[in-house]
Amino acid sequence: MTDTTNSEPRGAEDESSVRPGSYRWTICALLFFATTINYVDRQILGLLAPLLQKEIGWTEVEYSAIVMAFQAAYAVGLVFFGRVVYRFGTKIGYGIAIALWSVAAMGHALVRTVVGFGVARGFLGLAESGNFPAAIKAVTEWFPRRERALATGIFNAGANIGAVASPAVVPWLTVTYGWPAAFIATGALGFIWLIAWLLVYELPERSKRVGRSELSFIRSDSEDSTSENVPWRVLLRHRQTWAFVTGKFLTDPIWWFYLFWLPKFLNTQYGLTITSLGLPLIVIYTLTSIGSIGGGWLSSKCLRAGWPLNRARKAVMLLCALLVVPIVAASGATTLWTSVLIIGLATAAHQGWSANLFTTVSDMFPKKAVGSVVGLGGMAGAVGGLLFSPFVGYVLEYTHNTYVLLFAICASVYLVALGAIHLLVPRLEQARMEGTA
Repeated sequence: MTDTTNSEPRGAEDESSVRPGSYRWTICALLFFATTINYVDRQILGLLAPLLQKEIGWTEVEYSAIVMAFQAAYAVGLVFFGRVVYRFGTKIGYGIAIALWSVAAMGHALVRTVVGFGVARGFLGLAESGNFPAAIKAVTEWFPRRERALATGIFNAGANIGAVASPAVVPWLTVTYGWPAAFIATGALGFIWLIAWLLVYELPERSKRVGRSELSFIRSDSEDSTSENVPWRVLLRHRQTWAFVTGKFLTDPIWWFYLFWLPKFLNTQYGLTITSLGLPLIVIYTLTSIGSIGGGWLSSKCLRAGWPLNRARKAVMLLCALLVVPIVAASGATTLWTSVLIIGLATAAHQGWSANLFTTVSDMFPKKAVGSVVGLGGMAGAVGGLLFSPFVGYVLEYTHNTYVLLFAICASVYLVALGAIHLLVPRLEQARMEGTA
């Protein structure tokens, strides 16, 4: 018979000695898979571009116009979905976004013209813009500041896993069932995720799966928890907003360039077809996954080691910016795998940079402003891509697919962006949100 004389009810022990639970990482896993699906749907056109270019007959300039349709709609959507997430909450806002972009992704199977692809990409861009504002908002709701860079790096790595999964699956679907089936099959993945999201996601305070110690850990930061909305006119008064917007405007177009033109570069430079593109792209985007998680992990480790926040974030961003520089030599590489490794290093560094840049938003703003600031920055990045895409198209059209200038721009822009961010915010301080409505 068990002696219960000294037994105490569960939860009566000192909470400071209790290790917090880990349910928040289940939420992070959902964000990771949503971002994976987002990038599978986004990247499939780039993979099929060499095949579709021959079948439909578009030029480099026309292809850049299709890419621009996605980016323009993405920029507009960031304005719209930032408000949707605020109005309906993270759970419903994210659900609406993935349902719409899954329908748009499947709709590509119905079109056969340049205009048709432009329309389909436009609807996809509009809906996919909801992913990052909603995911960053979810991280802010579920993680204390000390873990946000790591959580952001993990879910942001979904972009790279999506980019790895696409060249592994899409060529097989295309060869076996035709390219329309590839759009339908990948688009359908979003509805599977949506079911899991609606069943699992709640705010930590409302979730029955979150214990007292984990909730206390999640809420360990002393910051304003109000749900009051912050108008853009207020946000644009702050240097912190302009620092994030500038970083996104300058560096997001480079990621768009990798996503939409890298398969074409490998096809043009090394003669790779849809059936031989897979392994090089898998290697490149596997490296980007390491960069995304590693970049978030490294700045979090620096913080745990006692580094000041400003020094930890910017030191890692500087390291990432320097690791991109070798890409200037990619177009002159004499072998395929030399080029692949150089590009893989640069794309990994971009994702490490991106994880830390996203995290600076929660470093510099209260929770009530995070979704709106991320939306502003994402819109700036899409506008930057919108300007860069026609430039890429014209450079390739009139230099007969020479990538030297384009890779030189990729090599230098991160250092320029970090310099601009440091000038705007020499210290990563919280913006004062007085005077909001």
